[in-house]
Amino acid sequence: AAIAIPAYQDYTIRAQVSEGLSLMDGAKTAVAEYYTNTGNLPANNAAAGLATDTSISGKYVTQVDVSQTAGKTISATFGGPSANTAIGTSAVLSLSAVTTGGGAISWVCKSNGTIPQKYLPSTCKS
Repeated sequence: AAIAIPAYQDYTIRAQVSEGLSLMDGAKTAVAEYYTNTGNLPANNAAAGLATDTSISGKYVTQVDVSQTAGKTISATFGGPSANTAIGTSAVLSLSAVTTGGGAISWVCKSNGTIPQKYLPSTCKS
C-alpha cells in the first residue's frame, strides 16, 4: 500500500494533465484548417472558428485559448476545485505551432514551468 498509493496519485494527476491535450486537439484541427485555407495562423479562438476560451473547458481545465502572441500557441489553463494542487494554480500547458512549407504544421508541447515534469505527457517532457 505504501508504494501503490503514491503511484496511483501520480497516475491520476497525469490523467488530469492529459485532459489539457485532449481539449487542445479540437483547437489544433481548427488552427490547421484555418492555416490551410488562408496561409496564416488565426489570431484568436473566434478567427479559428472556435468557441470562446472559457467555453472550452473540462473537469480540470478552465479554458483553451488560441493566440498568435508568444509563438502562435494553443494554451490549456488548469484550475478549479477538481484539479489536483500538484498541477499548480493556473498552470498552463501549451502547443506552439511550427509551420513548414506546403501548409504543414507541427506542434511543440511546453509547460509554463508550474507543472512538474513527472506529470507531463511524454510528448511534453524536455
